[in-house]
Amino acid sequence: MTEIIIICIAAFFTSILTFFSGFGLGTILMPVFALFFPIDIAIALTGVVHFANNLFKMALVGKKADKWVLIRFGIPAIAASFLGAWVLIKITVLPSLFQYEMWGREFEVTPVKLIIAILLLFFSLFEFLPRFQKIQFGKNKLILGGILSGFLGGLAGIQGALRSAFLIKSGLSKEAYIATGVIIASLVDFTRLSVYASRFTSSNLQENLTLLISATAAAIAGAFIGNKLLKKVTLHIIQVVVVVMLLLISILLGLGII
Repeated sequence: MTEIIIICIAAFFTSILTFFSGFGLGTILMPVFALFFPIDIAIALTGVVHFANNLFKMALVGKKADKWVLIRFGIPAIAASFLGAWVLIKITVLPSLFQYEMWGREFEVTPVKLIIAILLLFFSLFEFLPRFQKIQFGKNKLILGGILSGFLGGLAGIQGALRSAFLIKSGLSKEAYIATGVIIASLVDFTRLSVYASRFTSSNLQENLTLLISATAAAIAGAFIGNKLLKKVTLHIIQVVVVVMLLLISILLGLGII
């Protein structure tokens, strides 16, 4: 019960925090789940919450999406997300790279932990550092953008910043840009979750169904409240705190401590 309360509170405030930190829900929420579950399950759980949250957003703004960009960017993203999710499933069964003892405990560094730690580290900096935030790509790179963001979305569930870098220069209005991004994210989530389904079964995730439903509801409630009451603005001090936490978690994950 304590675990459910902690995760629900984290999901709720994490969802609201996206309005102040500039980070996406998946980038912040996945490390929280990783504190309680194996990293591949944490990615899958985050995917469920992220998908439900995006469905809620899609119901609000989905009609304004640009069909041409959806085809050019979305189809490669869907195909690549399937591949990325398949790779995640495969690397979770690889043997550990090494083990070590510290503080009287034994820690294990596995390929999946190390890869996700590196990606989390990179995207934390990508979404925080101004130099990376200014990176943008033209319309002729939409297919490439779909492949890269879709693959990384399937592999690690972290895709928002990269997707934005490719869509921002696609000539969309603000409304169409938001709607198109939400639909693409939803399609990627649906695709990768269909691949993750086998891991849900093998991990007896049914036992944690209450936790999953509660966390999803908490995240949606946070997004709803944030959307209604708060003006989306990035506060630098909050952004710094979030990026420090993400960097710390990525290091602990890479060292096998988490």
